[in-house]
Amino acid sequence: MKLSVIVPVYDVEKHLARCLDSLLDQDLDKNNYEIIVINDGSKDDSVKIAQNYALMYGHIKIINQENGGVGSARNNGIDNASGDYIYFIDPDDYLISKCLSKLIDTCEQNKLDILTFLSTSFFSVDSEGKSISKRNNFNVSFGENELSPIVTGDDYVANVKYNNAVWWFFINREFLKKSGIKFIEGRWMEDAIFSIELFLEAKRMAHFKLEAHRYMVAPGTAMTSREPKHYLGVIRDNINAALVFDPLIKRLKQDKSNPNCIKRVKARQQSFVFFSMIRMIMSAMGFDEVKSIMNKMSEINAYPLDSFLGKDYDAFSYRILVKLFNRKDIFYILFMFFNPFFRLKDKFLKPA
Repeated sequence: MKLSVIVPVYDVEKHLARCLDSLLDQDLDKNNYEIIVINDGSKDDSVKIAQNYALMYGHIKIINQENGGVGSARNNGIDNASGDYIYFIDPDDYLISKCLSKLIDTCEQNKLDILTFLSTSFFSVDSEGKSISKRNNFNVSFGENELSPIVTGDDYVANVKYNNAVWWFFINREFLKKSGIKFIEGRWMEDAIFSIELFLEAKRMAHFKLEAHRYMVAPGTAMTSREPKHYLGVIRDNINAALVFDPLIKRLKQDKSNPNCIKRVKARQQSFVFFSMIRMIMSAMGFDEVKSIMNKMSEINAYPLDSFLGKDYDAFSYRILVKLFNRKDIFYILFMFFNPFFRLKDKFLKPA
């Protein structure tokens, strides 16, 4: 079997059919790929929808588990996958028609550990479930060739503003198995950690210029929710990601890896800190915890933000905030001044 597509599912009854339809509308023989739906304890009709599809299509299988989060669901999918390659797709996204054969052929012909491709985001759908209001979401450029040069993961990261998500690349299952890399469970930012750890292990990695994936942008997502407990969890898990990046950066320096790779990974680590600092000001987090976090970030050289600004993060607003945030005393003053206003705002906006 050539491919295992893993779909983690939790309460997505509005979107799941569109995703599964796109995975069925492909040019890969059904005997050559499987669609593994991991039902992560859904409470809506998602599992019923998946079961109806499984009854009609033998290469769709459903695995039920107690709710453990998307990292747990994806790990379960990895453990049950049989394909030569693995692909993760979120159930509210979809693939373009008849793209799998071309992507798999490219992987096989070039003996790739990882093949990346393009994604376009969409904001709404028409009556037939097709995307409208599109924009380029992630547009890698390696020149005019359809397939980029084959490089190591270090050199790939050095030259590409890579995406944290896992829906824009195929992974050789044997390579993944040998790496021993799994998703962190029970935390957000599991994509960001999994992706960079995997990329840095790759010996043969390339990019294919094909907009194969469609990503739905929707309000009220896990990363944008302002529910206080959840919001604090997002902050803490971003900080955890910064901590996990520390040994990766040390290893890259010890191995004398591509300096541009080290710079980009360092910038990504500090992005977790930067955006957490903004969230901390708007959160219900106590001042003592804020100070503890900032001290930890200083200890691992993720703060001050001396590597954050650059090709990946260069907005004017970022530059202004970095100047303020890089003075710890000024950041603490900003926190103590603005934080009470956000707490008060959340209190009045909280539903009865």
